[in-house]
Amino acid sequence: MTGLKSREIHLKEYPKGAPTADLYEIKEVDVREPGEGEVLIRIVWMTVDPYMRGRMRPDVKSYIPPFQLGEPLDGGAVGQVVKSKADGFAEGDYVVGFNGGWREYYTGPAEAYTKVDPNLAPLSAYLGVLGMPGMTAWAGVTQIMEPNEGETMMVTGAAGAVGSIVCQIGKLKGCKVIGSAGSKEKCDWITSELGVDVAYNYKDFDGSSAKLSKFLAEHAPKGIDTYFENVGGFQLEALINNIGFAGRIALCGMISQYNNTTPEPGPSNLTNLIGRGVLVKGFIVSNYMNMMPQFFAEMGPWVAGGKVKFRETVYEGLDAAPEAFAGLFTGDNTGKVVIRIGPDNA
Repeated sequence: MTGLKSREIHLKEYPKGAPTADLYEIKEVDVREPGEGEVLIRIVWMTVDPYMRGRMRPDVKSYIPPFQLGEPLDGGAVGQVVKSKADGFAEGDYVVGFNGGWREYYTGPAEAYTKVDPNLAPLSAYLGVLGMPGMTAWAGVTQIMEPNEGETMMVTGAAGAVGSIVCQIGKLKGCKVIGSAGSKEKCDWITSELGVDVAYNYKDFDGSSAKLSKFLAEHAPKGIDTYFENVGGFQLEALINNIGFAGRIALCGMISQYNNTTPEPGPSNLTNLIGRGVLVKGFIVSNYMNMMPQFFAEMGPWVAGGKVKFRETVYEGLDAAPEAFAGLFTGDNTGKVVIRIGPDNA
């Protein structure tokens, strides 16, 4: 053993509905030495993301295994190498990977991590705009929606980690962008800072797809050409009423339904998709990981040149992780949610 102790968060029981603080417990464990091909990492930043709610449903088959009760939770993290027994990784290197979250130290295969340069961007950015959310946004737009200059794009969850990046890519591609958010403050941010042309607070429509359909028809009289779906529910139904001919829909998430305890009725107007020749494709970011070099080649200069901006909602300390996760489903965050576990330099 290393002599180090690490606190980590375990799942005691699976949630029924929205995740609550009593589902978790913090345990202190010994940190083991790395074996051949492994690294020991001090976690600096961790992420919570909506997909993690799906990993708390063991009865539902998914693209990723469910979290196990009595075991540490897991997720994306940025950290600093403390010890290495892997070629290409040295003590002091900063790395990012999809493992190691929800704890203070992590020992595991080095191949699961990628070195990052803390001088190019803040370390937390590698969990957001330069990480999985940024890659998700880029892949959905460029590989599925394929927007053309002058088209109209719609984005739900437009003030979130993924949606806020989608909006900006849409503007860079020459689109008119319509975005939804959950407060006036968020709508003001995506219009004034991100360049969104039309922003609406979805709460103002009282869950009525008819009201929202009328609003969208006024702002996109020729139809909406591309749509990035993060939310689902009545907004999806309103969009289908207004989708244009040969429209393209990227289905990334439906966060409005993740905590439902009973099934929600689906859109009643799916037949619109047939006659209008609409492409609808669900996707997960891992489908496109082979395109990471192209993503960095395009997104890196955009971020460095200030063409793509990002905002973070920062929580402090491991103990704040359950609160941060719950806040994803109540709209507490603007931009990417990250939790600072330790100092950037130690």
